[in-house]
Amino acid sequence: MRETECEAVCEQVALKAGAVELMQETDTALSIENVRLHDGIDGLRHGLFQNDDYDDKDAESSDDDDNSDYGSHDKPGTSLPRLIQNDDYDDKDAESSDDDDNSDYGSHDKPGTSLPRLIQNGNVPFPDIFQTNQLLFYERFKAYQDYILGDCKTSEVREFIAEYLENVLEPNGWQAIWRTDVFEVLVEVTDVTCSSLKAVVRVVEPFLCESKVCAFTVEAMNSLLEAKDYLVPLQELFVVFEESGEFDQTAMAVEHVRFFYQNIWRCWDEEDEDDFDYFVRSVEPRLRLYYDIVEDRVPSGLVVEYHGVLLQCENKYKEFLSLRNSIAESDLDTESGNVSMVEGLKLYEEIESLKRKLRLIENPLLRYVLGYQAVSRPRAHKVKGFRPEGGTVIHIVSRSLNVSLLQSLMRDKLYPESSKEDLEIQFHSDPLIALNMCYEGDTVVICPGHYSIDGFFSIADSIELEGYGLPDDIVIEKRGRGDTFVDCTGESIKISNLKFVQHDAVEGILCVRQGKTSMENCVFQCETTGVTVRPSAELFMKNCDLYGAKGAGVEIYPGSTCQLIGNGIHHCREGILIKDFIDEMCKIPKITMVNNVIHNNEGYGVTLVKPVNSSEIKEKMPSKCKEAGTSYTNTEERDQLCQETCNKVCVVDVNTQSSSNDSNPSEQIECNTIIINELVATSVRKTQIYRKRLSELGITEANDDLMSDEMFVSIAGNQFKYNGKGSFGIFFL
Repeated sequence: MRETECEAVCEQVALKAGAVELMQETDTALSIENVRLHDGIDGLRHGLFQNDDYDDKDAESSDDDDNSDYGSHDKPGTSLPRLIQNDDYDDKDAESSDDDDNSDYGSHDKPGTSLPRLIQNGNVPFPDIFQTNQLLFYERFKAYQDYILGDCKTSEVREFIAEYLENVLEPNGWQAIWRTDVFEVLVEVTDVTCSSLKAVVRVVEPFLCESKVCAFTVEAMNSLLEAKDYLVPLQELFVVFEESGEFDQTAMAVEHVRFFYQNIWRCWDEEDEDDFDYFVRSVEPRLRLYYDIVEDRVPSGLVVEYHGVLLQCENKYKEFLSLRNSIAESDLDTESGNVSMVEGLKLYEEIESLKRKLRLIENPLLRYVLGYQAVSRPRAHKVKGFRPEGGTVIHIVSRSLNVSLLQSLMRDKLYPESSKEDLEIQFHSDPLIALNMCYEGDTVVICPGHYSIDGFFSIADSIELEGYGLPDDIVIEKRGRGDTFVDCTGESIKISNLKFVQHDAVEGILCVRQGKTSMENCVFQCETTGVTVRPSAELFMKNCDLYGAKGAGVEIYPGSTCQLIGNGIHHCREGILIKDFIDEMCKIPKITMVNNVIHNNEGYGVTLVKPVNSSEIKEKMPSKCKEAGTSYTNTEERDQLCQETCNKVCVVDVNTQSSSNDSNPSEQIECNTIIINELVATSVRKTQIYRKRLSELGITEANDDLMSDEMFVSIAGNQFKYNGKGSFGIFFL
């Protein structure tokens, strides 16, 4: 259905005649109506798609059009490829095309190709090729789903691809660059064997070849082709650019085959069961994973793990095939045959285990759950300790350093006031490089500027990371969306006067996993979760501003220590999230919240996660607490309950309240008190559960040493404003 010349400009398209022609070539019933193509149709550059959006009524309306000429042009050349998927036209556009008498489906304002060209770089003047490797996800998705694989089973994949190629691939007359790991050579395709996915080629004149090892002559290349029966894999061919558009479909078809066997197909797929749709089970999840990795939507640690598991599985499968072939050729009754059988079964189990792990990562629903587990401890740096030669270093980070800035640094940061030893100073332009050069006790001073980093901060030693100026003047922005931004495991880390910016992230902006991290006068522009304090870790956060988290601004885990003083936490999904600590394996956290402003969050200002049965403690606790150390006087049981807890829980309420025109101070104080009461009640419940379990084990008296942890709850002066669900809420598991 390809016309090489057009005698005149046709004003209309006889869609019915065109549809009949198209059905004869592709065995696909295609009913379409007249569509007016807008100026600038060059954007429709991928022509392996079919328009299914037009109904029978639209097709019938074209029967009365006697002057149409499907696919005609003003000038010689091709229009768009024969199979076109156009999803951009809505019903309104379709209706408007009925009145357009000058529509010419598939025509261009300017005849020629709709695909861009890729200029070749190198020492050999190869011709340009079609650029087909920048397709979007939905373009490949529609091609594989609708026109290449459909609902085929695993055993039918090769057959479906061969049938697709027979319909769209030019059998001969096109040139391509045959590209291998060793050489590149310009060839011409004389025939195509679709069933084997190979093409018959010959070397063209003038001979153009570029080798990475040694020079190839025409005779050597012809000898190589003769040894291969002049057959080369289609996926190794890159179609030479042709402005007429005659080979657009061929270039796209080869690209789809190449991409499929490089990124989708696995060597063990052909042995999988045929009880499922191959596209649904394998193609779609692998295609989504490919684009998620390309767009940095998968944690880099998980990407490394996936490629590692994939390579390991491929090697195991090759080993399994080799062993299986040797078993087939040997006598199974021999001792060596029995040993080989056992080894084969062991290899098979290992391969199945690796395949299950790959499917977990490929599954778009399970990937993120697994991703969080995989990067829960990212590639953290090992503790270096003190510098072998002794001493500490001050690392200065600056894009450019002028005299006045250096003088200010000398005066404020570099002059050794209390040390007689000379300080060693190192200069860097990247804060990540400076951080990786640090040893125990070093200091990193970051000068004003905007720094973009590709990676994450892993701080394993006790160092100081400070900005020289105001936080808004010293911005550290994270490139890539896969990793935690700042990961702290050092014994004593100090961070101050910095602004951290995160975009489209998978992980949180800062995580304190162990040791103590102190942050003062910092700004955190979050994306997913904000600051996380893991069990046994300690966070001191003062005068910081945190916003934008799609999860909680601050997550406090059981067994951690968290001091929040004078911070602003706002425009997050939740302000502060206190994880459940009622289980006997979880230690009580130590929490301090003083003079924080928690406002404009989507959910609650503070959320406490508790198991369902912990709500029964409400019946045993008073509704209000007037002051610190309040005694419970409703019943004798409450007096005893609170007395038992007072030895373990120290409640401190500093009744200071910042003035606010937007809130009632008495309500703010009451809100702080309610949070204290709930935390105390949860702690009491934990004590009860613990003693009950000791009693079940035959221990009548609890050992005070086993419950020596205290929950220092200092919650006072906090302001809660304009939070979507309220100031304080409880989430029951």
